[in-house]
Amino acid sequence: MKYQAVLFDLLTGLLDSWTVWNRVAGSEVAGRKWRAAYLELTYGCGAYRPYETLVAEAARSTGLSDAHALALEEGWRSIKPWDEAPAILQKLKERHQLGVVTNCSERLGRAAAAQLGVPFDVIVTSERAGFYKPRPEPYRLALAELGLDPKEVLFVAGSGFDLIGTSKVGMDTYWHNRVGLQRPPAASPPMRESRSLAGLYDFS
Repeated sequence: MKYQAVLFDLLTGLLDSWTVWNRVAGSEVAGRKWRAAYLELTYGCGAYRPYETLVAEAARSTGLSDAHALALEEGWRSIKPWDEAPAILQKLKERHQLGVVTNCSERLGRAAAAQLGVPFDVIVTSERAGFYKPRPEPYRLALAELGLDPKEVLFVAGSGFDLIGTSKVGMDTYWHNRVGLQRPPAASPPMRESRSLAGLYDFS
């Protein structure tokens, strides 16, 4: 066993939030554009601003409306786990502490984490940490609450931007690049990149 704990990006690493954004936006193209604008806002602002506010600002900047942002919030509990995620988490739970570090409000982050059906030892939202990833504060808060050093913890990224943050705090990273995103120029390469979580247990 290489690691004592595994931390996850929640909304793309474990959950298929892409489908819900696309459905609310009306198409995959519109959903991807909206999501990209939101990511630019969150990764650019650093210190926490209300998640729901940023989602609405991103909607307006891409030709959508506040009604779309509200519809996303109303459909939040329809976000489903990736097919293999619950079983992988159950298996990992037998020998690891588990947690999530997510760019989200406390209310929506905990609601999304509950969709996995597995109790997490640590749930760190950007609202609670006071900063958005890839700032180091959310990752460091999770490490402090686990009581572990960075080298004892594997991080499972859903977005390439997590690779920037995890490298700053010294955590190894498995990039679950489900939808084939491009790695940001400033991001360090992951220990492993995969379109699936299936190989995670053996890697951890």
